[in-house]
Amino acid sequence: MKVRVKQFKFNRFLAWFDMIIKDHGFLRFCYNNFHKIDENLYRSNMPTPSRIRDYRKLGIKTIVNLRGVRKDGGWLLENEACGKYNIKLIDFRARSRAAPEKEMIFKAEKLFNSIKYPALIHCKSGADRAGIMCALYMLIYKKQHPDIAKKQLSWKYLHVKWAKPGVLDAFVESYSIEYKKNKFKFMDWVKNKYNPEKLESSFRSVWWLNRFLDDLLRRE
Repeated sequence: MKVRVKQFKFNRFLAWFDMIIKDHGFLRFCYNNFHKIDENLYRSNMPTPSRIRDYRKLGIKTIVNLRGVRKDGGWLLENEACGKYNIKLIDFRARSRAAPEKEMIFKAEKLFNSIKYPALIHCKSGADRAGIMCALYMLIYKKQHPDIAKKQLSWKYLHVKWAKPGVLDAFVESYSIEYKKNKFKFMDWVKNKYNPEKLESSFRSVWWLNRFLDDLLRRE
């Protein structure tokens, strides 16, 4: 029994080390990038167990992890904390450096229509993947104007549109242009007009910003 207790403590130490050091969790101690979007939705960067406890006090019933199942320290601690505080954890993979796939958008529609609210959406930094998912929430679930959805991709959330994640801005902007011309409903535009490959091939980013975000800050 003592051996199992020691092993458990050691594994927890490794999980915390993995989250804080390898995954740059020490930066997230300084800034949570936590924001309330509306009465149903919040967004943030990767939460610690103590933050998950606090989120439960806010009434949050669902946490959507946009990093997918990783089996690293952060995910293991998050999964444990959600179980402890009776919050549903949903692992949903989104990309920040490529045009959103149609399949991902269709899955997002199902997600928004099925989860229990209030909910929290997070990625690693809370800037890019959280931004595009909140923009999709505005377009799909709230039926908002694309100009309102654009606001979820903002420097306010540490999103940098001149680097690779700017393809997400280009995605919302391409729908905005089509909407202003023809008043296309968003999901109709996705099904019938949207071309991810064409959008991605036409987008250009600033190389030194990519180096800064990807190599130094290790954004995903």
